[in-house]
Amino acid sequence: MKTIPIVSGAKPDTGHIEEYSANFVQFLLRAEAECGVLAEYNLAGQETILLSGVEAQEFFFRGSDENLSRAAAYQAMVPVFGPGVIFDAPPDKMKSQLKIQVDALRYQNMKNYAPVIAQEVEDWIADWGDEGELDFMDEFLELTIHTATHCLLGKDFRDKMTAEFKTLYRDLEAGLQAIAFVDPYMQQPIFEQRDRARERLEEIITAMIDERRNSDIEYNDALSTFMTGTYADGSYLTSTEVTGLVIATIFAGHHTSSGTSTWMLTELARHPKETAAIVEELNAIYQQDETLSHNALREMPKMESFLNEVLRVHPPLVVLMRRVINDIEFDGHAIPAGKTVAISIFGSHLNPEYFPDPEFFDPRRTEPETMFAYIPFGGGRHKCGGNAFALLQQKAIFSALLRRYSFEIVDHSDSYVDDLSGMVLRPQSPCRLRYKRRVS
Repeated sequence: MKTIPIVSGAKPDTGHIEEYSANFVQFLLRAEAECGVLAEYNLAGQETILLSGVEAQEFFFRGSDENLSRAAAYQAMVPVFGPGVIFDAPPDKMKSQLKIQVDALRYQNMKNYAPVIAQEVEDWIADWGDEGELDFMDEFLELTIHTATHCLLGKDFRDKMTAEFKTLYRDLEAGLQAIAFVDPYMQQPIFEQRDRARERLEEIITAMIDERRNSDIEYNDALSTFMTGTYADGSYLTSTEVTGLVIATIFAGHHTSSGTSTWMLTELARHPKETAAIVEELNAIYQQDETLSHNALREMPKMESFLNEVLRVHPPLVVLMRRVINDIEFDGHAIPAGKTVAISIFGSHLNPEYFPDPEFFDPRRTEPETMFAYIPFGGGRHKCGGNAFALLQQKAIFSALLRRYSFEIVDHSDSYVDDLSGMVLRPQSPCRLRYKRRVS
């Protein structure tokens, strides 16, 4: 068997954790450049192997749960989602929970989401005036928590949503530091804050569940699907499990979408010619359908191409991981049980073999025919179940926004860069843009 190269620079006690925590994106790029297809590094005792290249990524995505476990790799999510939810559930229950989550985003519900998102955008911009300047990282954090909760938890919750809910959710998200994937239970103020937020969110959502169960009103949203979903034995999900699925699903609609929305608008501001073509496309669509319906969002080739390039250059998640349960082999290398394997989405999207001049933003770029090269939502059997909602949300937001306002960058173009310190990719703050109302 061939030996897996080890990334240089490990410290005796902590390995590579300091460099990884400071800027794990650059660390993974360095690991691939230094070691090639397989690169082993040490995160304070957690031995991890980075798999790079399309063949290695296909191996990763096609691996069975029996050999490559998501649940074991993502124990950092357990205190966020809660006990017995997804990565803390037995395999049969986890499978049922994920199916219920996918059902919550089924077509019947999706049809109702486009006008809801459009209305949230209208409410958001109502007091903007004719022109102004905003930090859109903060703005999209606010907007996407509104759109996600309105679509997934319903109008009744959105109308009563307080600042407390937003603060709690951000405290929960803040607990997903790189160190959490080494030990999510160590004594850290940020983890204690995360746990208090999770406990309080369950109190809020349980009260809402109880209120709905005592009501005769019929709802068509994700919460309703979670409340009525059942396991194979016919039993319903507990309040803790429903809360966990709510949190997990909002993550799909908010945690990553706020960063993608900010980058989408920033790149639109940096590419006025392409933006003008998208606005023409939107005007033609709206002549046929004055209200923003789900059907109107289905065919937007210019918008879709631009969004695809945003997701290539600024993928929402940088790294995906699995824990090796049984000894496996790849390309003549033995990978023993107990180690973690990872792939870098960010690194994959910079592969010049499939993306010529990969650092250049080109919205006319076509998606490569090779599977597992373009992977903003992962791939294989565990591709993100919320990807359809995420795309719908982006198209709905910018369909409403671009017809109302034009945008331009405030600072030098080179100052708009990725914040590479977190697990979710977003622009460095502040991300200031100037807006101006369009003349009809």
